Amino acid sequence: MAKKAQSTLVNMLLSLTAIALVAAAALALMNAVTEEPIQVAKENKVKKAIADVLQQVDENGQVTESIKYETLKDTAVDVNGESVVCHIAYTADGEYAGAAVETSDPNGFGGPLKVMVGFDKDGNVYGYSILESNETPGLGAKAGDWFVKGGKGDIVSVEHARPLTVKKDGGDVDAITGSTITSRAFLRSVNKAYTNLQSVLNK
Repeated sequence: MAKKAQSTLVNMLLSLTAIALVAAAALALMNAVTEEPIQVAKENKVKKAIADVLQQVDENGQVTESIKYETLKDTAVDVNGESVVCHIAYTADGEYAGAAVETSDPNGFGGPLKVMVGFDKDGNVYGYSILESNETPGLGAKAGDWFVKGGKGDIVSVEHARPLTVKKDGGDVDAITGSTITSRAFLRSVNKAYTNLQSVLNK
């Protein structure tokens, strides 16, 4: 009887091992199949965000003006273990035309908030795009259009004489109604983008 029980245990272990190996192989195959499309999708999202923040549109979605550039030079800056990527735009004559800066803040209400911020050649905010967000729908998720030109918390064309902060903290920017934490995280991202762009340009 003991021998039969031992045999059954061995068989169970062998079966579980076989199942685990098959599952691992299936997951590895799935990862290999989906990894490249996911990476391509991320790259395309970044490219679209760069284009979006270097142009301005009206309420009908029509482009009203844009930063004219010929080439982009990417420079990554490491800030406290976080990568801030500056996509610097140059004209055909090699003159600095503006930049799109990819940055984030880890302390949004729903977690990390990743943003692309566009700047003109004078360092003014030209546009922005939310790359990743887990903010609350109807509240923090409004960051996508709250701070645009003409929006309630408009930061476009604002000079960075000092860091952007919400009015509750003594600044000039209207926070998203009911979402001060998200607003603070967003503005910290914009400030970080500006500071690190200046450090790259001044090297």
